[in-house]
Amino acid sequence: MLAVFLGGAIGLEREIAGKPAGLRTNILICLGSALLTDVSMRLALAPGARIADPARLAAQIVTGVGFLGAGTIMQAKGKITGLTTAATIWVVAAIGITVGAGLYFEAIGAGVLVAIVLGGLGKLEHRARRARRSVRMVIRTAPGVPQDEILDLIEHQGIRVQGQKIYDHRDDRVFELRLVGPARQYDVVRQALGRRPDVLGTSVY
Repeated sequence: MLAVFLGGAIGLEREIAGKPAGLRTNILICLGSALLTDVSMRLALAPGARIADPARLAAQIVTGVGFLGAGTIMQAKGKITGLTTAATIWVVAAIGITVGAGLYFEAIGAGVLVAIVLGGLGKLEHRARRARRSVRMVIRTAPGVPQDEILDLIEHQGIRVQGQKIYDHRDDRVFELRLVGPARQYDVVRQALGRRPDVLGTSVY
């Protein structure tokens, strides 16, 4: 029941945030990890003599959860999403293992901390993404792409171009730009550039 409660509390926050691994997924991961850990310890430490290593099954839980986490991570046009969801799945499994091992105080403390990180720090992260920062963006396009089209697209998203260099090669044209603007808008700019068939790639430094 403790595993269901802790997994559900974390899963509810993920469900409200509209993430792929929501309420039921986190409950099942936490409950399954707790159950397997409990069974592993009972089998290994059976009355009479120690017949196995109780940590072996827990180690397999960590490996199996890694596959679940990898399934939530997606990469599209240079942007990676799902890392927080994958990390949540991993830590929920760890909480389940802790519950199964009988360390209830540690499990509750970890559950509270995870809920604070996912819920409370999300607002802080949002404010940080709104802060202005300066970056260097390298855009590789097909040969002859008009400079004005690229600059207009960037400035339309609220990003200011402070400096620019253009290098023409036989197979492509490379724009090296110094940009200033809200941190969260850089992802928007890269997505907009990625929708253009004549843009071959973008990098931010």
